[in-house]
Amino acid sequence: MPHSTSWSSTSAICRLEWRPSHGVSFTLVALGVLAAFSVIASGMPRVAAWPIALAAAACGAWLGIRHRRQPARDFCWASGRPPELDGKSLDAAMLHWRGPLAFLRWRDGDGRTRRLAWWPDTLPRAARRELKLVAQAMVDTPTLPSMAP
Repeated sequence: MPHSTSWSSTSAICRLEWRPSHGVSFTLVALGVLAAFSVIASGMPRVAAWPIALAAAACGAWLGIRHRRQPARDFCWASGRPPELDGKSLDAAMLHWRGPLAFLRWRDGDGRTRRLAWWPDTLPRAARRELKLVAQAMVDTPTLPSMAP
């Protein structure tokens, strides 16, 4: 086939943009509101319930806004090299999948664990497939010797 693209696991490269999910931001705010309603609906005395409910709603709103204001990040992962985020190499990077969700975990220069999550509203199907292909190409094969003589 003259027009077919040849793909090989040795030349796989994946460039993605991570950006905050609208769904996660909305969910954080909604959980704060639901927490406020649950405190008010509980048997707690009203004098204590109202301040706690207001604090729960404010905390949910703050978390949602904080998540939404995170800057977009550029992610690049090429076969044979460690992944890069905003041009910096990621140490001990691991990619985990939970259905359509992709979770990236790594250690920064100070040794602290950092995380990013791609949700379905921020990772299109084609990009998800591309990321899976690169991650699959990077899986280490066991280095145990063969049992066969």
